[in-house]
Amino acid sequence: MNNDPVLTEDVAPTRRTVLQLLGVTAGLTTIGTSDAFAASTNKSDMNDKYALPELPYAYDALEPHIDEKIMRLHHDEHHQGYVDGANSALSQLVEMRKEGTFDQIKPVKRDLSFNLSGHILHSIFWESLSPTGGGTPSGAFAEALAHDFGSVDSAIGEFSAAAKNVEDSGWGMLVYDHLADQLLVTQAEDHNDLAVQGATPLLVLDVWEHAYYLQYTNNRGDYVDAFWNVVDWDAVASRYEAITSCEIFDQYDC
Repeated sequence: MNNDPVLTEDVAPTRRTVLQLLGVTAGLTTIGTSDAFAASTNKSDMNDKYALPELPYAYDALEPHIDEKIMRLHHDEHHQGYVDGANSALSQLVEMRKEGTFDQIKPVKRDLSFNLSGHILHSIFWESLSPTGGGTPSGAFAEALAHDFGSVDSAIGEFSAAAKNVEDSGWGMLVYDHLADQLLVTQAEDHNDLAVQGATPLLVLDVWEHAYYLQYTNNRGDYVDAFWNVVDWDAVASRYEAITSCEIFDQYDC
């Protein structure tokens, strides 16, 4: 069932509706492209908890580039762990507020940032992959890549280099910087360090060892190269077009 908000011609989007559609969460502006992603980032009816989204394809759909065993462990165990960690941090904060005691607020806030960022990035990651992916982007999004990086190939090359050279665990990320109105390639260490505040992640690649080690061992570079065979450029372009067609920081009634 489609649970996305329905906008009629007679009802202009309000500030609240736009924020719901774009899924502004935890300091990272994120855009979902499916019911599963929207359900995972919006508050539920049960204690305002986060929920694990379902994969939009079968566990083995991305083979041979990402195998079934990795997908099962990565989604069902690792991503679920970040959801659980974020929920636990929220529950602890509720108790702190009730008791009026915030002695342990520093580690709890750290846990919330780490786990919720992990949940958000994984949700975008699943939606950025497709068994029919690969190829190259086209249209306005491709033009934006060429404008901001010199060429599409240059953008892909910079992203690959960033992902391959993340120190220890983290992510390679293509983001939209609202302040400068441009695309940037960034890195994230863990899930939340080195984040560009207020930037919208459009394409992300998990380079934690749990994302590739069972298949690629310590050859992160091979995993990054294989990633391009399953990138869903249409999904990435849709996120880009959605965020640039309605600048959430300035135009709530667009």
